[in-house]
Amino acid sequence: MEYLIGRQAIVSQAEEIVAYELLFRSQEAQDRAEVESALRATSRTILSTLSGFGTGTAMGRHRGFVNVDADLLMSDSLELLPPERFGLELLETIAVTPEVIGRCRELKARGYLLALDDHEYDPRCRELYEGVVDVIKIDVLGQDGDALAAAVARFRRYPVKLLAEKVDSRERYLECRELGFDLFQGYTFSQPAVMKKRRWDGSSATVFKLMGQLTDDAELETVERTIRESPPLVYKLLILVNSISLGLRAKVASIRHAVMMIGLHQLKRWVQLAIFATDGEACLDDPVVDLAAVRAVFMEELVRLTPLVRKNRHAADEGYLVGILSILTSVYDVPMEEILANLHLSDEVRAALVSREGDYGLLLSLVEMIENLEFERAAQRLETLEIPLLAVLGCQKKAYGWRFGL
Repeated sequence: MEYLIGRQAIVSQAEEIVAYELLFRSQEAQDRAEVESALRATSRTILSTLSGFGTGTAMGRHRGFVNVDADLLMSDSLELLPPERFGLELLETIAVTPEVIGRCRELKARGYLLALDDHEYDPRCRELYEGVVDVIKIDVLGQDGDALAAAVARFRRYPVKLLAEKVDSRERYLECRELGFDLFQGYTFSQPAVMKKRRWDGSSATVFKLMGQLTDDAELETVERTIRESPPLVYKLLILVNSISLGLRAKVASIRHAVMMIGLHQLKRWVQLAIFATDGEACLDDPVVDLAAVRAVFMEELVRLTPLVRKNRHAADEGYLVGILSILTSVYDVPMEEILANLHLSDEVRAALVSREGDYGLLLSLVEMIENLEFERAAQRLETLEIPLLAVLGCQKKAYGWRFGL
């Protein structure tokens, strides 16, 4: 139950990191890629990067390259990736057809960097060499100097950068640099580092339900309601917004606001990738998911009892987000500050989550007292907030009723 991706540096002739290749990893094989389906492997890698870790955590300021097979290359869902942050490595298994060349031209026009993975010169690829593909990766492991020199000579007439792949020694790096390679990747510089983060998953049934609604052009309100059914989906959506909406100015105020920031079309692409990535198994009921759902609605209803809603029309929605996100330290066992680093939330929400300060913080601490059966402390807090006990019990009843459909 972890997000796992491998990450290996791509370096320049000056031995500076210029990009990373993002690699599929699984629980069963964390030190290598054991791939049964290229489509599923890449989809999981993309999802882990965008809505598991976030692009900032996974790649820093560098571009990330992902492997793409024929199915994903032709899929609209691929365009969820921000072109200024990602490059696409076309696997050697892709047959070069007019349709593939046309799709590559389209992606190139959108701003993606394209690379041919583990490639040998092929005259059928001439159209790709001539201004479509940016990088050609050549496996240098086991090849002698004459063979590599011949390969470099073939490609030098084209406007491409050559990447020496599987550089396994300092001597081989120096040799490849002397031959004219522009970029380098291999154990000489870094072994693929495995990044881990505990996964927080809801039922795959919710993802398929959401896909159906987006396909049928459902109203925004319907889509929002479905996302709210799954606390893990809410958290992933917030990370996704931060990953693909660069240069954010507005802080995310609600689930609806988050959906509007990325757009229903981009959301549909993300859900398509999630379906590609799934193995069809629905997750077991998670008590943490239940707690998050109940706490979120409890917070939302409590906020409605306070003057907050008169000052801020998003107050109830922000209360809902505070409720869900407050659970995350127990899910991931990391400080809240680290969790919030990949989320674009208001200062009031952050203060509540980090230090229980502000109006939301007071309400959140009240909810935690009630959950822990600390009724004397809760009564004192209610007196401070001037909220009647019966009103609080009504909010709690709504929270349990909403979660369990009562």
